[in-house]
Amino acid sequence: MTPQAALSPFDLVIFGGTGDLALRKLLPALFHRFVEGQIPAGTRVLGIARDVIGDDEWRARAQAALERADGAAGTDALDRFLRLLSYCALDIEGVAGWDELARWLAAGEGGDRVRVFYLATSPALFAAACDGLRSRGLIDERSRVVIEKPIGRDLATAREINAAIGRAFEERNT
Repeated sequence: MTPQAALSPFDLVIFGGTGDLALRKLLPALFHRFVEGQIPAGTRVLGIARDVIGDDEWRARAQAALERADGAAGTDALDRFLRLLSYCALDIEGVAGWDELARWLAAGEGGDRVRVFYLATSPALFAAACDGLRSRGLIDERSRVVIEKPIGRDLATAREINAAIGRAFEERNT
């Protein structure tokens, strides 16, 4: 097996953090990487959704999802993984929560962290999320965006979404 390059701590922001994709797919995949030692110490994961809940409630939802998916109940690894998780209530199309997101990002250790914005939302919200990040200065040269397919309802909406993402992120950051 080829040794993997060591990763630096990073920030992962999951828009749609309380949704099915995040709870059934993303968090279990991250947990497996964590167990394999592929998530470096200092990494932070922030779930974002409209639900007005706190860190503890999101961690409880994540724990329940991981226990269903992986049978990880009561393990030390699960407890350590859950400590990486934080939550922010945010209205993608409004103003509520954006200042809290900015504060959370600013609190990261060092200014050279990679920021990954994972859009696990309806494609109808991709443009608003990217515009919100751009207009608030939350994107830098080390930021990345991950989007889920399908991208739009048809070719016209796919082009609109692609253009909105392109206004916020350089091609190399997608």
